[in-house]
Amino acid sequence: QVQLVESGGGLVQPGGSLRLSCVASGDTLEYYTVAWFRQAPGKEREGVSCLKPDDRPHYRDSVKGRFTISRDNAKNTGYLQMNSLKPEDTAVYYCKLFQAPHEYWGQGTQVTVSS
Repeated sequence: QVQLVESGGGLVQPGGSLRLSCVASGDTLEYYTVAWFRQAPGKEREGVSCLKPDDRPHYRDSVKGRFTISRDNAKNTGYLQMNSLKPEDTAVYYCKLFQAPHEYWGQGTQVTVSS
């Protein structure tokens, strides 16, 4: 059973940066697609970015140019570097690993962007 542990969330001022980490245990990360989702209060969960094992990253339009997804297979860890953060980025961020038919979710980490 794969388990995911996220970290790196917190309170940051507008324009600031955070790097989220997602450490996987129980299986090897390199064969999975790594994805990040977020859910703001009162809103549905939405996809932010994803990275397949041998493909270019994909981003939702609102974070293009500001967020960067990456993976370190040797460390079994996925990352989401978030720069130029905006108040509308405030949400609980979740990482997800999937390789059909399996998918695994982390517990979420809170990101709050506020002055």
